[in-house]
Amino acid sequence: MDGIFNINKATGMTSHDVVAHVRRLAHQKRVGHAGTLDPAAGGVLPVCLGQATRVAEYLSERGKAYRATIRFGVVTDTYDAEGTTLREAPVCLTHEHIAATLPDFLGEQMQVPPIYSAIKRGGRPLYALARAGEAVTPEPRLVRIDALSIVDWQAPDLVLDVECGKGTYIRSLAYDLGERLGPGAHLAALTRTRSGSFTLAESLTLEALARALESGAWRDHLYAPDEALLGWHAAILGTESEVRMRTGQLLSFAADPTADEATPLAGARAGGEPLLRAYSADGRFLGILRWHAAGGAWQPHKVLEVAPVEE
Repeated sequence: MDGIFNINKATGMTSHDVVAHVRRLAHQKRVGHAGTLDPAAGGVLPVCLGQATRVAEYLSERGKAYRATIRFGVVTDTYDAEGTTLREAPVCLTHEHIAATLPDFLGEQMQVPPIYSAIKRGGRPLYALARAGEAVTPEPRLVRIDALSIVDWQAPDLVLDVECGKGTYIRSLAYDLGERLGPGAHLAALTRTRSGSFTLAESLTLEALARALESGAWRDHLYAPDEALLGWHAAILGTESEVRMRTGQLLSFAADPTADEATPLAGARAGGEPLLRAYSADGRFLGILRWHAAGGAWQPHKVLEVAPVEE
């Protein structure tokens, strides 16, 4: 069972809870998720099984989308409804005022993550340090917000659709928006509607997955391991090149992809170097190649354990 299930995580569960649940249901040891969702949030959580766990880190490269309910007039220490109230203020905002402010949050910007977050410092998550009473000052990080659309405004609640890059904290967006507009705010509810190419409309609840596994219909819901990489360039390897990839040798089958700045190879990058999907001549997904600038060739970066060609 090598592939990806698009799970609709229920609120109240941790992402780890979902992985453990899928592991038990599917009787698989190698299971992992892509893009953590807070327990209070629900929605799309891609869960990788078997060989797909090798490419889990790339599943969020194509951005995410959320539907957020931001409640103005109340600020909490966690920036969400789970925290302790720090202050309250009356809300005298209009739809027009909010709409005029949203463009200020678009594009690349430095964002300060919440104190209560899973970001680690010295090997410990910030939320653990904060709960232990230690002083926590999160470092600002570069994030990207692509689109903000008002779905509904019924004071004090703003329902907002957000499209953003990975690493963006919607809790911080809610807090920052509240500070910019005046009365303060926190994130009252959150649903992830898209993660990369995986959408909420095509997702499965854990209950639906259990029924599919029991009936044998799970194959209709299992995406191939390379599903999230289909926007990258690809290389088709002959028998000799496939053997070289499996043995960790450099492959010289294309010119330097960075030489022509006008038309560089598209797709993801690792450490600044271009990446390629690699396939056998008969269509098996072999893994990922990374451009090795010093060697002037492609280097095996992720090699999947698929049946090798016979020599």
